[in-house]
Amino acid sequence: MPDDLTGAVELPFRHRVRHGVRRTHNWLQLFRFAAVGASGYVVNLAVFAICVHLLGIDYRVAAVVAFVVSVMNNFWWNRHWTFDARHQAALDQGARFFAVSLVTFGFTYVVLISLVGGAGMPKVVAQAIAIAAGTPLSFIGQKLWSFKA
Repeated sequence: MPDDLTGAVELPFRHRVRHGVRRTHNWLQLFRFAAVGASGYVVNLAVFAICVHLLGIDYRVAAVVAFVVSVMNNFWWNRHWTFDARHQAALDQGARFFAVSLVTFGFTYVVLISLVGGAGMPKVVAQAIAIAAGTPLSFIGQKLWSFKA
């Protein structure tokens, strides 16, 4: 048995979740993340629609272009406002943010292709649904890894 009893005790997951949902800070952070996400959502859909409808780019390529533009927007706002993580190394955060964003994009890309190719849904509507479906995955990854306090 160790003599040093000052170490932190790891609580079971359900206790950590219960503690987390009781903290006002987490709810405010979720609200800010949603606001940044909403701006990224608008940026993504606008870039996607311009690429598909005005420039005639294939919707699969347009999804990639829209992703790159919106992920830069979201990184800046999440770093400076949502998680107030300006004091941490931007390059490390950016790499983690982009990694989580790529995983989320992979998920949303599969949803997009399924909705357009499989269900015959209009492209912009399918993109809107796909992004919304990936949002919880993104929040969890960004909060717990990219901008971990």
